[in-house]
Amino acid sequence: MNVIVSNKYQLMLENLGIDVIKNLNGEYDVDEIISTFQNFFYQRMILDITAIRNYKDIRNLQKLSISLDMDKVILLLDDSPESSSPAYLSKLISMGIYNFTRNLEGIQYLYNHPNSYRDVAQFHQIDDVVVVQQPNSQPQQPVYVEQYSGGGQHSRIIGVKNVTKSAGATTLIYMMYNELARNYNVTAIEVDKTDFAYLKDNTLVSAISGTIMQEVSRFTTSDVILIDVNNSVQAESLCNEIIYLIEPTTIKLNKLMMVTPQVLKTIKDKKVILNQSLLSSKDVLDFEYESRLKIFYNMPPLDERETRNKMLNDFLVRLGFDLQAK
Repeated sequence: MNVIVSNKYQLMLENLGIDVIKNLNGEYDVDEIISTFQNFFYQRMILDITAIRNYKDIRNLQKLSISLDMDKVILLLDDSPESSSPAYLSKLISMGIYNFTRNLEGIQYLYNHPNSYRDVAQFHQIDDVVVVQQPNSQPQQPVYVEQYSGGGQHSRIIGVKNVTKSAGATTLIYMMYNELARNYNVTAIEVDKTDFAYLKDNTLVSAISGTIMQEVSRFTTSDVILIDVNNSVQAESLCNEIIYLIEPTTIKLNKLMMVTPQVLKTIKDKKVILNQSLLSSKDVLDFEYESRLKIFYNMPPLDERETRNKMLNDFLVRLGFDLQAK
């Protein structure tokens, strides 16, 4: 049996479909979580990081790693800059926290295929290491915590995923890649498909799920890595953020809802893009009301041969990129 501790992502975790013996919702001091579950038998704990009060202070995660069996814990991260940073993830790894993800698919994968250190080693930034003594209850087991000297360059990893079938992820990534390459060192990777071959650009990378971690680790000097994740849970787990594409035609939406009727609930509060969309501003408001989604951007059909496309540039600026000529 399993336990769920949720807060911001309560609705998402309700769709896990696993047996739950205990379910807590709210924000808790880390000591409350430890006292509740330290002597409680469970198979897996699904822990929404926002349920930990002051979770951005890494020392609170260290307390958890000391007191709970982290091999049983799947940590659901949010998309805050702090917990998305490579330094934060590396510190989690230093404390033996290997099972972390940002989405429902990642939780479902890790539930059946928990990570070992080998699976996350490429994200571990090794610098000077100091020994921090555990509390008096366990004085014999020191905890090793990294100190970071700062500096260095870390990639922003952005995944793009079709929600409706063939919503245009591959083409959108290619256009983002070409535009961002004017100002940034960019890498574009597709996973478990070979559609990039049709673009006849040998700088694009095709990979499979089993090697995606190694592929990403090859491009540590890239400012931006764009990943067409397709259905790869492994690829999704590597992304700092994921853009979800919906093509808002009647036939595609109706087909989506027939096949996976709960799918819109799983992307609530995510970056959702209406792609290849001919909806007006009023139509978008109606769509938001009916779907209960907040639309990040309404992207019309784009001419992939056009350079300096205004709508694409507006979208990239909204994502936080500086596209001023260099």
